[in-house]
Amino acid sequence: MTTDSAVQLDETDIPASRSYLFVPGNRPERFEKARAAGADQAIFDLEDAVQADAKAEARAAVLAGVDTLRPALVRINGFETPWFEDDLAALASCRGVAGILLPKAERREQLSAVLKRAHRDLVLFPMIETARGIANLSALCAAPRVERLVFGTLDFQIDLGIEGDADELNLFRSQIVLASRLAEIGTPVDGISTVIADSSVIEAEARRGRRFGFGGKLCIHPAQIDAVHRAFAWSDAQTDWARRVLLAIEASNGAAVAVDGKMVDLPVILKARRIAAQVTTNRVAR
Repeated sequence: MTTDSAVQLDETDIPASRSYLFVPGNRPERFEKARAAGADQAIFDLEDAVQADAKAEARAAVLAGVDTLRPALVRINGFETPWFEDDLAALASCRGVAGILLPKAERREQLSAVLKRAHRDLVLFPMIETARGIANLSALCAAPRVERLVFGTLDFQIDLGIEGDADELNLFRSQIVLASRLAEIGTPVDGISTVIADSSVIEAEARRGRRFGFGGKLCIHPAQIDAVHRAFAWSDAQTDWARRVLLAIEASNGAAVAVDGKMVDLPVILKARRIAAQVTTNRVAR
């Protein structure tokens, strides 16, 4: 494929991270393993993975473990917790922290509190885990430096008294995707799979999120990463189709084009470019 302007990839076509791997903040011996596990992003976790009596120890370990040459994401404790301010004071201005996941994000002022302490390049990942978070999606998406929304499915089920994370949550998945698109931020990240050993289940759950417009998924174990990447990959047939569409457009000199007996219009070209961009990006990452 050439780099002619007819098939040039825009920056907006380059896909975001597919996999986000949590590592407990109080297990520093696992930090390097998490970085090397193959996920697109590592998340040093100070919230759910850390008991209350270990919060300060975990915070110190994360601060010592972040690296300005390999910035990581950090999930801090929520706005209403007694650890929120200490987490911000220690980490928000640290250049080794690329972004912060904020649990149970519900109001824009919660994000503003993070940004007041943040270094200039730090980005935010509000976690939608409550009914109020869903109700205020537009305000959360519109806050400065929001990179992507993250759907915390387990906490969300508890907050709303929902039994199940399949069809029961699909209405809310669609709302999160729609709000993200309207705000022109990145595609949202779906919640974890509690299954670790069965890759077929993990892949199916990730594919469900992808069908609804999610662009990535949280992982709680390195064994889940490959299945998530398969779910967000394009098949060989799809990449071949995209290649042929872009080559046909390049050779058309502006004339109408058909590929596989179907007319190629702008939406088709945009999909082909998106597929080609993801394949190229993932190849470079490997």
